[in-house]
Amino acid sequence: VQQWAVSFGKEIAALSNRYSGAKLLQKKYKDVEGVVKMEEVNGEELVKKFAEEMEEMLGRKMKSRLAEAAEDADLGHEYNETLEFDYFNSLLINTVDEEGNPIPLGGEFLLEKNEHFNKLPVGTQQSNIQVPTNVYNRPDILNGVYMSEALNDIFIDNFQKDPTLTWQYFGSATGFFRLYPIQWIPDENGVVTFDCRNRNYIQAATSPKDVIIVVDVSGSMKGLRLTIAKHTINTILDTLGENDFVNIIAYSDYVRYVEPCFKGMLVQADLDNREHFKLLVDELQVKGEGKVKKAMKESFKVLNEVLGQGSLCNQAIMLITDGAMEDFKDVFEEFNFPERRVRVFTYLIGREMTFAENVKWIACNNKYYTHVSTLADVQENVMEYLHVLSRPMVINHDHDIIWTEAYMDSVLFNTQAQSLLLMTSVAMPVFSKKEETLSHGILLGVVGTDVALRELMKLAPR
Repeated sequence: VQQWAVSFGKEIAALSNRYSGAKLLQKKYKDVEGVVKMEEVNGEELVKKFAEEMEEMLGRKMKSRLAEAAEDADLGHEYNETLEFDYFNSLLINTVDEEGNPIPLGGEFLLEKNEHFNKLPVGTQQSNIQVPTNVYNRPDILNGVYMSEALNDIFIDNFQKDPTLTWQYFGSATGFFRLYPIQWIPDENGVVTFDCRNRNYIQAATSPKDVIIVVDVSGSMKGLRLTIAKHTINTILDTLGENDFVNIIAYSDYVRYVEPCFKGMLVQADLDNREHFKLLVDELQVKGEGKVKKAMKESFKVLNEVLGQGSLCNQAIMLITDGAMEDFKDVFEEFNFPERRVRVFTYLIGREMTFAENVKWIACNNKYYTHVSTLADVQENVMEYLHVLSRPMVINHDHDIIWTEAYMDSVLFNTQAQSLLLMTSVAMPVFSKKEETLSHGILLGVVGTDVALRELMKLAPR
């Protein structure tokens, strides 16, 4: 064996010498030794410089006057209850009726395939609007759409100045989404499920948060109530991102963590953890009576323990129940008064308001309460909490720029774009500047743009 090893070794050494050109390289270096100098590269410095350049590039994309323009447009806009206004709806573009005439909100546009947008047919002269099905054409939507028309020129101008920009958008707090450039998005069932208020919108609109979702699984929650409760949890999970921390506690006679491995801690709300929680929530069964006191105690305890290691910002408990059975004022007094550091959001599930008084007490003393009686209410009610959590940011007018983790973009919607690009979204919040609402902290929405990661890779040192 020893002999084999030696002869293998010689053979391999000879081979690598012959084919790697090592000898030749050494000779070449000898020839230029006098003129070449060696320099050590500090890896940490290199990465830091790359990060700064990247930050500057993303910052530049956002400084593209979008937020400013949106805020000024809102400042100059008088709300009009009876506003009549036609905008272009991305589902209806270039659609005709039986007689071949363009239908209302459709309009005719010449869409050309564009390199920048994955060779999708787009119209770079205009932006269009998308309104999800659960948000109707209400006056506040029409006013918002009308007000945000002002962004069109800026979208176009930005794109002409910086062709590396891809999609630019304004996601409104009321739920409509203005997207540049125009793209026609046919939808099989005419139902638009994409709500711009999920995903990046939320990351830009609120600071990072620690959230504990407390759900009642006592016997009274059976049937539709449990279905609504599960849907509420999933909707809350969808509003969380990489910067947030979360856990879910279910309670009836006793308190249990839906994932026993995460007992007594918070986990990062990244995609894997969120999906994992959704599967576990789906399996929840109801029985016993609801003792909310223990569950609240446990939640406050966890939030107090993670102080300084979770998201370091907002802390919230989402209580989902059909009514509380016992008095638990002392829990609040022990853990949350007087400074009320933890916000408690109460979702009262079901049509009849049984123990609403107790739940209302929690809410009045901790700021927030909503009644969810049907599945359709869930999305709107969950979105409300974002406004509460974004208030401190809004009142201080912190225009923080965020960028999301890289995600696969089938270019915003599942179009036929073959090459799935890795993207990051750069976004920043837009606030109301109107005098009368300055102290309320009203968030108008979020402006943003998508940047393909390959653009960032171009900045990377060789």
